[in-house]
Amino acid sequence: MPDPFAGPPVGAASDALSYSAPGDLAAVRAFVASRAAALGLAGGRVELLVLAVSELATNTLQHTTGGGVVRVFTQAGVLVCDVVDQGPLRVMGRSMPAADALGGRGLAIVERVCDEVETSAVAEGTRVRVRLHL
Repeated sequence: MPDPFAGPPVGAASDALSYSAPGDLAAVRAFVASRAAALGLAGGRVELLVLAVSELATNTLQHTTGGGVVRVFTQAGVLVCDVVDQGPLRVMGRSMPAADALGGRGLAIVERVCDEVETSAVAEGTRVRVRLHL
């Protein structure tokens, strides 16, 4: 298994996009969709990744200051997407809230649509790393 704390492998094709305002979310979604498709993720899986990253980026904008950075790359036959922000470490393993709850679904959705999700503290703050098998 790849080192969960490692960034993109040396020489790996990796692109990054910064975002800092709600108006940036459309560009984040387009960036993730384009990179994921170019790296070989199947169409329906691209849509799931875009949903997951959109939820994570929205959480960044709602709960932190300073925005975040999204990176997309491949590692050992897996598409990896990092969302890094200045917020506190997130607790994963969330259950879906009640149907009448006003919020709280974002991280639960991310965990359901991605093959793997992990969080770690990094120099920039917190990194949520999602993986989808190619």
